[in-house]
Amino acid sequence: MGRELYFQYTAKTAEGKTVRGTACAQDRSALSRLLHDRGLYLVRAKERAGKGGTLKSALLAEFCRQLSGLVASGVGLVRGLEIVSQEEGLDETFRNLCGVLLSKVRSGLPLSQAMEDQMVFPTLMLGMIRAGEETGTLGPNLERLHIHYEKQHEMEQEVRSAMSYPLLLCILALGAVVSIFAFILPSFSELFWGMEDLPLLTKILMAASDYLVECWYIPPICLLGAIVMVRLLLAVPEVRLHLDAWKLRLPIFGGLYRSLYTARFARSLASLYGCGLPILRGLEIARDTIGNAYLQMQFGRVLTMVGSGAALSQALGTVDGFRAKLVSAIQAGEQSGQVDTMLGGIAAAMEFDARQTAKRMLGILEPVLVLVMAVLVGVIVVGVMVPLTDSYGAIQQSAVL
Repeated sequence: MGRELYFQYTAKTAEGKTVRGTACAQDRSALSRLLHDRGLYLVRAKERAGKGGTLKSALLAEFCRQLSGLVASGVGLVRGLEIVSQEEGLDETFRNLCGVLLSKVRSGLPLSQAMEDQMVFPTLMLGMIRAGEETGTLGPNLERLHIHYEKQHEMEQEVRSAMSYPLLLCILALGAVVSIFAFILPSFSELFWGMEDLPLLTKILMAASDYLVECWYIPPICLLGAIVMVRLLLAVPEVRLHLDAWKLRLPIFGGLYRSLYTARFARSLASLYGCGLPILRGLEIARDTIGNAYLQMQFGRVLTMVGSGAALSQALGTVDGFRAKLVSAIQAGEQSGQVDTMLGGIAAAMEFDARQTAKRMLGILEPVLVLVMAVLVGVIVVGVMVPLTDSYGAIQQSAVL
């Protein structure tokens, strides 16, 4: 299956009412079929860049938590949105967004369509809310979304906090080395260049120091250029595909990525399956939440197999990159009739594995980074001290003679 495009469309209902919105589809024909399934008839469509989903998981979790509680308590959707938008401490941008949703819902637009028009809500959230509107289970589906995004936020925070200390060590090491080359070594410059025979290491260090002092602007420019070049390369689908495949095979890090992607997919599919969404549409939406082009590329075969009647576990068994536990859990769920429960369980297990892997990585990275920092500083100290001790020895020898 090829890459999905993002369309802004205008359609009409059977009664002739005009409906405008956005949706993802392979092409205009697929978009027309998708809208037809919703009882809409495509009038025109324009391809747009991006798929939305720019809101943070913590904000989405809080929004779903508040709205699900209000809906479950019997509060109407319009009143519920009013209460959420008036919440103290709410981000001003999100407050305005809630105001737009409230205005559209008041005008008679379904909440899912109002959210889709804003192009900032994830596809998974839109799909589950739309399914809730169609089946009368909006409250339970909002609660599922709250749990989903809360778990996602917790996982993101734990992995980010685990990696923050190694990143801090790298920044400190870089800062220390730059400070030595820019401020400390230049103070020895006049003394060293007066010596006749300097060690090669000292010559290299002093040349690097002089270069950094005189051309200090070049390294930042090179770094910025490298960042821009990497971003441009990652925008090329073939490069992104090979990079994402390589990430899954990295030692240590590969295991972390596999656990994270498996957990993300399993939790998304569990939420979608539990809300009653058709399995094919659920797989399409869950695929887009993975965040790995290599894994997502393989779902064309999965969708074809499931559409032809194959078991979900059998189809997912053909995907290279997921943890083997995923297929085993789904097989057990298919036999017991509790696929969504097993998916939730495997998601929790994979998140636990990811936490443990991150801790192991931290345990390895900390001493390695400290060792590298010590070696760098040691090399600089040796490069400075050797000519000084040689000079001191020569002076002593001259004094004796």
